[in-house]
Amino acid sequence: MRKIVLTSIAALALAATVAVAADDVMASRYGNTTVSTDAKGVETKVYYSADHTFTTKSGTQAGKGTWKVDGGNLCLTFETPPPGAPNPLCSPAAAHKVGDTWTVGEGDQKRTVKLVAGVQ
Repeated sequence: MRKIVLTSIAALALAATVAVAADDVMASRYGNTTVSTDAKGVETKVYYSADHTFTTKSGTQAGKGTWKVDGGNLCLTFETPPPGAPNPLCSPAAAHKVGDTWTVGEGDQKRTVKLVAGVQ
């Protein structure tokens, strides 16, 4: 009987973990690299953590801050924002898989974004 109860508790815990991960539109980004390329071809790599922090790398420049999903938007709040960037910087939030490519922004602010496996 005890084994059945423990097995049931473990199954419920696993189901709850899977359900939470399914609701987290950012889950696929943890441990992977989000590469954003602007209209001039400048790449920025963003590394998201489950604790709602992120770091960035663009050439020799680095940044960090916190992120949150606010309504339908992913908002990044930088400790020191990049020149000319709003703080927080928000864009539509959507779940993506490793290998996906999508665009955000319009006009001069349009960026191509891809999610690549691992920390690169």
